[in-house]
Amino acid sequence: MPSVRIKNVSSETQAVLRQRAAAAHQSLQEYLRQRLIEETATPTVAEVLARAGGRAGGSVPFSEAVAALREDRDRR
Repeated sequence: MPSVRIKNVSSETQAVLRQRAAAAHQSLQEYLRQRLIEETATPTVAEVLARAGGRAGGSVPFSEAVAALREDRDRR
């Protein structure tokens, strides 16, 4: 599995991250790995539009859009 290395992180930032990791009962590495996974779990608007072929809008009826949104929220 590839690694990620981050340079030039301030000591204050590192201290806060270590405190948050400890509060979550995780090592700093485990904590940061989980945060990165969470960050990439939800696509950005640009990524969604790119998957849609770069076009915005559509012809989905409002009731279907509401139902899809509700279904998505219920899964979370």
